[in-house]
Amino acid sequence: MSNHSTKFLPESLEAMRKFSQTYAQRTGTFFCSDLSVTAVVIEGLAKHKDEYGSPLCPCRHYEDKSKEVLNTYWNCPCVPMRERKECHCMLFLSQDSEFSGSAQSIDSSVLLESIS
Repeated sequence: MSNHSTKFLPESLEAMRKFSQTYAQRTGTFFCSDLSVTAVVIEGLAKHKDEYGSPLCPCRHYEDKSKEVLNTYWNCPCVPMRERKECHCMLFLSQDSEFSGSAQSIDSSVLLESIS
């Protein structure tokens, strides 16, 4: 288990934090106004990346996660996000979403605080 008192993130968590920020900026989407939602989703993506080798959407139920990873449909960014900017996880929100905040970045300390 990682030591949450440190400001350093586990490698996969930091990779997913950076990916999420870059993708939000590239797509003109924003994180949820409640950054704890963002943190939980990023943590789920990182766990799936560690366990299955790909950031499988953490907000869905799967009969077989390994098969879903190979299928690639729900690997983040998932097909609905890429095609229609529809993020089931509320990680990437359009500006007009009632849940959208103004942030396209999340500090590592906020991430650690939210998931510890």
